[in-house]
Amino acid sequence: MRTMNDEPAETTGTPPAAALPPATTTPRATTGSAPTTALPPAGTPLPAPTSAPSPASAYRIEDLAHRSGTTVRTIRAYQDKGLLPRPERRGRANVYSEAHLQRLHQIADLLDRGYTLASIKELLEAWDTGRGLGAVLGLVAEVDGPWTDEEADRITRSELVERFGGVPDEAAVTDAVELGVLEPVPGEENLFVVPSPQELSVAAELHAAGVPLSAITGHLKELRGQIEHIAARFLDFTTEHVFARYLGHQPTSEAETAEAAALVRRLRPLAQQSVDAELARAMRSLATRHLRQHLGADAPVRRTSESFPVQIPASTIQAVERLVGPERLQAFITAAAEREVQTRTLDSLTASAQKMSKLDQSP
Repeated sequence: MRTMNDEPAETTGTPPAAALPPATTTPRATTGSAPTTALPPAGTPLPAPTSAPSPASAYRIEDLAHRSGTTVRTIRAYQDKGLLPRPERRGRANVYSEAHLQRLHQIADLLDRGYTLASIKELLEAWDTGRGLGAVLGLVAEVDGPWTDEEADRITRSELVERFGGVPDEAAVTDAVELGVLEPVPGEENLFVVPSPQELSVAAELHAAGVPLSAITGHLKELRGQIEHIAARFLDFTTEHVFARYLGHQPTSEAETAEAAALVRRLRPLAQQSVDAELARAMRSLATRHLRQHLGADAPVRRTSESFPVQIPASTIQAVERLVGPERLQAFITAAAEREVQTRTLDSLTASAQKMSKLDQSP
């Protein structure tokens, strides 16, 4: 029994031998090798099979799976996700063309490069609408590429224990893995990849200064939420003022795509430079204020600007953003705080008036 969502049977009868070649076991090229079929020029849409394709370009789904090195289930999944067009229905059989085989090779090649299926769908749609895949891949590479010059390193479990006081702490290691500070190496129980050696060194220095590992983990979680908010705001800002002209329509030329990639490359370091400068300013201002408070200096602490930084939990920030949007976050929090102050002032004035009224009415 077949449900309505099931694919029609690929071969419910015996099609003419000339139309469908026998299944072959020719495997797809190994991972990383070039596709065995030449790719069509940029902008060439995936053609539908003709009414009478040559025997060399007509495949049953089993043949297509063998020739592309994939499985029947995967081919159907690609069709459901819109990555691969449906086959031509010819009589009682579904027939695939050489173009389907080419598309499967393209998908396999992009998967080997590390792209997700969602990204591959966008890339192939760009290809079909006329943009060269090379230019599109260049833009994606700029966005997906590393946003830092720091190189990953490796560390053994024994080296990790030594750097953090010589006492094993499996809970701390688990937390570090969950946060991505450490990445286990498959098949190596006592070896980890360190994506950011600098971040691990900061944690080691803080621990050496007396900060518990649990406190360091909690601080990193909070800091990450705040940094992700800053990154989102920077992306919103550059999208509105720089990339809006590319988003109003689908870029129709490789030149536009290449120009967008160049802009990403130019703007990439600006986010970190801005954060570095503002963090240095804030640390200088707040460190001075904290030092005066703890030393009990007589000189009053004067604010250096009209605004004053406060710490708000990341969960609160995210909840407000979902409510009013990131662009209205600051205005909403300011208005909420001002309303609370005004409400408390009114309550205080009302309470004072009621108290005075009771005094006046007393004998």
